[in-house]
Amino acid sequence: MPGTSDPYASFRLNLEQQRKRAKDLLRAVRAGDAAARRRLADAVALPGPDAATIKLADAQFAIARELGFRAWRDLRTHVMAQAAAREAITQPGPAVDADMPTLHVRCGSDIKGALEAARFSGDFLAVWDSFPVGPVTDAPDWIAQRARFHADTGTVRDVGYDAFLAELTDADRRLAASAKSYPRVVIWTEHDSHDQLSLIRCLAHYARTGPPSVLELIAVNHFPGSQRFIGLGQLPPEAMWLLWNRREVIDAERLSVGAAAWAALTSGDPRALAAIARTRTPALPHLAPAVHRHLQELPSSVNGLSLTQSLLLQILAREPASVGDLWRVSQGKLEPMPFLGDTMFLHILDQMARGHPAVYERSVIDPAGPFSDRLAITQTGREVLQGVTDWLSLRPPPRWLGGVRIDPSTPNWRWDEARQEVTMA
Repeated sequence: MPGTSDPYASFRLNLEQQRKRAKDLLRAVRAGDAAARRRLADAVALPGPDAATIKLADAQFAIARELGFRAWRDLRTHVMAQAAAREAITQPGPAVDADMPTLHVRCGSDIKGALEAARFSGDFLAVWDSFPVGPVTDAPDWIAQRARFHADTGTVRDVGYDAFLAELTDADRRLAASAKSYPRVVIWTEHDSHDQLSLIRCLAHYARTGPPSVLELIAVNHFPGSQRFIGLGQLPPEAMWLLWNRREVIDAERLSVGAAAWAALTSGDPRALAAIARTRTPALPHLAPAVHRHLQELPSSVNGLSLTQSLLLQILAREPASVGDLWRVSQGKLEPMPFLGDTMFLHILDQMARGHPAVYERSVIDPAGPFSDRLAITQTGREVLQGVTDWLSLRPPPRWLGGVRIDPSTPNWRWDEARQEVTMA
């Protein structure tokens, strides 16, 4: 939060602060503030709250609903539980996961420090590869394909193919050995396509080779806070304690769904993946929405743009913007399910610069700092956004989405959002 040095302040709710917010909201409603009245109306489901009869309890209810709780008492319970966990972390005692040797699996290292601070003692495996971008095929050398993609796109500066291949191969080796090396494996994941595609990779592996004695899942799509929840890396150590108690068993049905989804993702035909998105995957409820978002990165049946590409042109259609502003607005406000890191974002933006004619013009401000460059949409860019010109007709570079190769010189699979279906055109 502004004015604090605590990096986790946005997700460390303070009950007194929330009471103050409720009182401020109540005063604003009684003063006739239109925005405050709308906030209260949205929460209490009344078209026009009567300022004369509104009580503090109504304002507290509105604050609780805005934070994702059903009622004020649930907010209070959460704050007390988190405070208790934060205090417990400071006390001597065994590690949280000390009851059996444990491997924590995560698609990245963002929670490693929080787990250590929360007194988890298990080993940690970062399966960091970002499957929503680039080739993810069923070829025997698919890991080498991923290493080549990362080397060519500069995922990490000054790291080449051999280093990427070694790291990806080592992560794959550790995952392959995990069922025999650890009695318990816990997969930590959130709801976006980055996490869900990593999850199905792990589930497909265990479905094929056999799971450990205990295989568990911690799956999160929301955590109360004063800013938008995007991922587990935003959360403080005490939140890890609370989430630990929400872990679920990964049973045979979940393994089967994950294996089927991985096979569909790596296929060159996305129709099976679209069918999975339509099933809503009740065994893995976050998977279907993430698969749907992944399919939206196929060329649109309307204009050939992926959803990410479309959002970037929508921002530029309003006014020129710096690359940094494009990143913040697209991922922080417009993107329905943020999944991109900054490097993959820059990669997509760079590919968009290689259509002919160009869809945007670039003014280089700092050759060493691309986020300061300013972009302005061209007339061609507006025509593509409106569907007058198809993006693929401008011959951008070929790209991969999972097992699907998108090549402007050939017919391609496209996503029809209105029909929730893929088509070949």
